[in-house]
Amino acid sequence: MKLNIPPTKSNLLAMKEQLSISTNGYELLEEKREILVRELMYMVDEVHKLENAIDELISKAYPAFKSMLLLDGADQIERISKSIHYEFGMEEKNVVIGGMEFASLDVQIPERELFYSLIGTDANTDATIVKFFELLTLLTQMASIRTIVWRLADEVKRTQRRVNALDKMIIPQTKETKVYIESVLEERERENVFVLKALKKKVKDK
Repeated sequence: MKLNIPPTKSNLLAMKEQLSISTNGYELLEEKREILVRELMYMVDEVHKLENAIDELISKAYPAFKSMLLLDGADQIERISKSIHYEFGMEEKNVVIGGMEFASLDVQIPERELFYSLIGTDANTDATIVKFFELLTLLTQMASIRTIVWRLADEVKRTQRRVNALDKMIIPQTKETKVYIESVLEERERENVFVLKALKKKVKDK
């Protein structure tokens, strides 16, 4: 559907300029969309790798915890858990992906420490705590990368909407309006030529 504007030479020039800008914009946005989609697929693949690593670690950590519960007893485990205390740092960071900045979370995992006495514990206790510490590390990595994936996916959607708007509405509408104005102006030109010829003939006949 063409724009409802007068078919003038100035509007024809405006349509040509808008069509050029819209076409260039479409090409740039399409290139941006492709880059973002590639980056998104890479990040999604990283998420899947982390998910597999987390699942694998969970399959080892929880059986180890059950074994620890049987060997040390619930009271001992509660005492150990109350003695463990870590300070986690957390800050917002900007990550550049595809030439764009995305806000994410950066969680600083502290160095693992021995908060409990070795008396009343065994190697299984240490191994279990190490596994859960590793699990916590992977989970914080997952939280960070998922934040980026969500925001990257939103940017892909926004870019896709803009690409669709240019491809399906703005560019076709501008082209149709341009063709319409050109046809009207050409028709006027033909009419002017016909009138001039008629006037010349009339003057000549006199």
